[in-house]
Amino acid sequence: MCGIAGLCAPAIGAPALTQDVTRMLARIGHRGPDGAGYVADNGFAMGAVRLAIIDPTAGAQPISDETGRYWICYNGEIYNYRELRAELVAQGRRFRTRCDTEVVLQAWLAWGPACLARFNGGFAFAIYDSETGAVFLARDRFGKRPLFIARQNGALYFASEMKAFLAIDGFRFEQDPAQVAAILAQWTPLPHQSGFRDIDALPMGCWMKWQAGIATVHTYDNLRFDHGPAVTTEAEALERIRDTLTDSVRLRLRSDVEVGVYLSGGVDSAIIAALVRDITDKRLATFSVEFEDAEFDESADQRSVAAHLGTDHHALRISHADIADATPDAVFHAEMPAFRSAFVPMYLLSRRTRDEGIKVILSGEGADEAFLGYDLFKETMLREHWHSLSDAMRRDRLARLYPHLSHYGAEDIAAVAGLYSQFSTERMPGLFSHEMRFQNGRFSARLMAGKDDPFASIAALVADEDGFAGLSAVQKAQWLEYKTLLPGYLLSTQGDRMSLAHGVENRCPFLDPAVFALANATNLKFDDGYTEKRLLREAFRGKVPDSIIDKRKFPYRAPDAAAFAAHRPDYLDLILSDDELAKIPFLDARFARRLANKVLSRPAGEVSTKENQTFMYLLSITLLHRSFVRREGQPTPCLPPLERAIDLTKGRVTSPMGV
Repeated sequence: MCGIAGLCAPAIGAPALTQDVTRMLARIGHRGPDGAGYVADNGFAMGAVRLAIIDPTAGAQPISDETGRYWICYNGEIYNYRELRAELVAQGRRFRTRCDTEVVLQAWLAWGPACLARFNGGFAFAIYDSETGAVFLARDRFGKRPLFIARQNGALYFASEMKAFLAIDGFRFEQDPAQVAAILAQWTPLPHQSGFRDIDALPMGCWMKWQAGIATVHTYDNLRFDHGPAVTTEAEALERIRDTLTDSVRLRLRSDVEVGVYLSGGVDSAIIAALVRDITDKRLATFSVEFEDAEFDESADQRSVAAHLGTDHHALRISHADIADATPDAVFHAEMPAFRSAFVPMYLLSRRTRDEGIKVILSGEGADEAFLGYDLFKETMLREHWHSLSDAMRRDRLARLYPHLSHYGAEDIAAVAGLYSQFSTERMPGLFSHEMRFQNGRFSARLMAGKDDPFASIAALVADEDGFAGLSAVQKAQWLEYKTLLPGYLLSTQGDRMSLAHGVENRCPFLDPAVFALANATNLKFDDGYTEKRLLREAFRGKVPDSIIDKRKFPYRAPDAAAFAAHRPDYLDLILSDDELAKIPFLDARFARRLANKVLSRPAGEVSTKENQTFMYLLSITLLHRSFVRREGQPTPCLPPLERAIDLTKGRVTSPMGV
C-alpha cells in the first residue's frame, strides 16, 4: 500500500522534475511512511511513498522490468497476485521480488490492459515506457484507491491525493461551483469529479494512456448484474455465500504484517472477524469507535462480538470535543465536501490502530451494496409497486419497512404513505430510486449562489450508460450506489483517506468480484427483500451471536452539528463571519449564515436531517477553501526516507531493483 505521484512535462529536464516529484511525494508521505523512491527522465518523473506490507525488504519502488524500459509506481494490493505470478512464471516471466507490484508490471507487459480485469484488489498505478514516453494510468473496478489527474500549461500531473498538487509552483486550486453544486445535491462526487477546476478523478474501472500530450481514457470494467453462478436452492445459496466470502477473507489476509479488523457492532464486520478467527491461529486484534453520545453508540454490540470471538479488542471513545478538534485535519485529508461527520471518528480510529502497531485492517464495507442492505433498496421496491397495492397492503409493507426505528407508529406510517404516493412515479429519468434522497440534496444546493441544475451531471451519467435502461429499479439503485456513494464517500472520505492519513491500509472482503457476482445471483431470489441481507445473515448464523445476526441495520453515524454547537471551535468563524463567507463568491452567504446560526443555536432534536447535512457541507467547503484555495493551516510536508532515486538520463538501469 502506497501513494503515487508523477508529472509529464516535455519541456523540463530530469533535475527540475526530480525536485517537483519529491515535493509532491512529501505532501502525501502519510500514505507510505516506510520509504520513498522516484524515477526521472527528460520530460517525466514519478515516484511512490511506501507502506511496506508485502515483501517489506525488497518491495521498494519504482520497479522496472529486466530491460529497464518499463517502470511502475503502484498504490494498493492485488490479493490474487500469487496465482497471477504462477501463470506468468509458467510463461517464462522472471521475478526479482515477492511483492505484488512486480506482478502488476509483468502482467501488464504480458497481457496489456486485459490484465486489469484479472486483478482482484484495490489499486491505482502508473507505468512509464521510457522508450516511447507513453504513460499508462489505471484504477480498480470499485474505486477503492484514488487517482487524480491535473493539467496545467501543457503538463500532466497525477497523484493519489490532490494535495500533492500543492507542491507544484504556480498550480492554483479553485473550487468548481458546478461540481460543488452537484456534490451537494447528489451527496457525493461522480466518478470523474474532484470538486476543483482542472482536476479530474480517473473513474473506477478505467485506464488512461498519455502520450505526446494526448490523453485517451478507456473502460475495462462495467458493472454487470446479469453475470453470476446459477443457484437453484436456498441451501445452495447459503453454502456458496459462506464459501465465497471465506475465500475472499483468506485472500485479504495475505500480508507480511499483522492484520486487524474494524468492528462496527453490525453483522457485516462481525462476519469478517469470525472468518478471520477461523482462518488464522493468531489472536485477532479488533478496533471500534464508541461514542459518549448514546444515540450513536454501539459499544455493547461491539464488545459482545469481541468477547464471543475472543479478540484483543481496542475501543476508542469519541466525544463532541474530539470530533470538533479533529475535523479540520480530517477534511484536509478527505479533500472533498462531506455531508456528515462520521469520517472524523474513522480518522481518529486509524491513528489509534497505527499506534497499536497495525498497518492492515479488514472491514465490512461493500456488504450493503452487494446484498441490498440499505433502506434505499426496500423503499425502491415498495415505491415501484405502490400503485398495484391496496391501502391495507401498503400499510403492512410500511410497518415492516423500518423495524430499526424507535417510535415508528401509525402516525409515522401515514406520513410515509403520503410521501411514497408523492414519489411513486419517476420524475428524473433513471434516478427513480434516489429521488427521495435527493430532496435533502436540493436543500443543500441552496448553499450555492448560482441556480443551475445540480442534477445535470448525474442525469447525463445514467443517460450515457449502455444497458442502464434495461436494469430493474433495484439494480439501478445498486448501480448508482456503486458509482456514487460507495467510491465517492464510503471508500474515500470515510475509508482510504482516513485510514491512509495514518498509514493504515483498509481491505474490504465484500468488494470481491466473486462476492459481487454471487450476490447478484441470489438477491431477492429466496425472499422478498424486507429483511435486509437475510441470506447473508442466515449463512453465518452460529458463527456470530444471534443478537447480532437478528439485529436490524443501525447505520453508522456520528454527532454532526451537535458536536460543534457543544464545543464551539474557533474555526466556526469561517461560517459565521460575513467577511469569511464573502471570500467564497459561489456561496449564498445570506442563506449560509442563517443556516449556521440556526443549527448552532438550537437543541440537536430541533435540527432536521437536511439541516444537519447542509451544515456539514458548508463547514467542509469552507475548510477546504481555507486549506487548498487560500493555502492556510496545512500540515508540514514530510518526505519518508528515500529508498530509491533513479535518473534515466544518466544511463539505462538494467536491474529492476537497481539504483
